[in-house]
Amino acid sequence: MKITYLGHAAFKLVSPQGLVIYIDPFLKNNPKTPAAMKEVDKADLILVTHGHGDHLGDTLEIAQKTNAPVVAMAELAGYLTRKGLKNTVRMNMGGSYSTKGIRVTMVNALHSSSVTEGDQVIYTGSSVGFVVRFENGFTVYHAGDTAAFSDMKIIGDLYAPHLALLPIGSHFTMDPKEAAYACKLIQPKYVVPMHYGTWPLLTGTTEEFARYLKDQPGIKLIIMNPGTTIE
Repeated sequence: MKITYLGHAAFKLVSPQGLVIYIDPFLKNNPKTPAAMKEVDKADLILVTHGHGDHLGDTLEIAQKTNAPVVAMAELAGYLTRKGLKNTVRMNMGGSYSTKGIRVTMVNALHSSSVTEGDQVIYTGSSVGFVVRFENGFTVYHAGDTAAFSDMKIIGDLYAPHLALLPIGSHFTMDPKEAAYACKLIQPKYVVPMHYGTWPLLTGTTEEFARYLKDQPGIKLIIMNPGTTIE
């Protein structure tokens, strides 16, 4: 399978059979997304962790263009339905959705979730993370925006993700130290940092994260620049 980092918390995952999954597709207004990757021609599934603009991003436009189902918290899915989107998968934490050999499980995150329209703030349920198990058994955990929390151990115990995508930017999410502690709870084989460096307010760095991970030699840190792909 292939994983492409699109900047901030946005990822494109291509499964072994070629299914294309976007997670938090904040692309057009994302200063870190390469220009050539801001347009999406194919998507088979879209996962949205919460309603904030830097995560909901271009979901509505991409879903309308590709007819890809959007998996989201029930309230956020309801918001998208009211915006005219017909193909949504309304879920809640602990639930799973299976399609074409891929299983998506919605898990906890500690963060808020809302959409702002003018001077109106619309509640869109809880913020979440996703565990995605692919056809070959490879499992990815996208934590969304979150603080570290003890139930990450349950995510590790139940789903044993091979790869964790964790925020490290601080201010709105975990910082590098807290993300390294999260790794102790999750115990992935690989970790990719995200949600850092997009704006000056997000001060966490990959160098700090690497230092805090030194006492966990069994976890391989993979630093991805926006636009790069790993297999």
